[in-house]
Amino acid sequence: MPRYYEDKPEDDGACAGVKEDLGACLLQSDCVLKEGKTPRQCLKEGNCKALKYSFFECKRSMVSGYPIS
Repeated sequence: MPRYYEDKPEDDGACAGVKEDLGACLLQSDCVLKEGKTPRQCLKEGNCKALKYSFFECKRSMVSGYPIS
């Protein structure tokens, strides 16, 4: 279950909560736990797609300067 924190300190970055959730999702995935693959390999294979997309959109909104809609 995602634990995205809106009140995450800015010191960690604007997307730190989503990044933390993505890391936790990957570490808890069957790909890592049962297959013994690295989180990076599992991410490339399509695990945790929703959080990967959320993290991408968060980072993109920081670069473009436009809010996520």
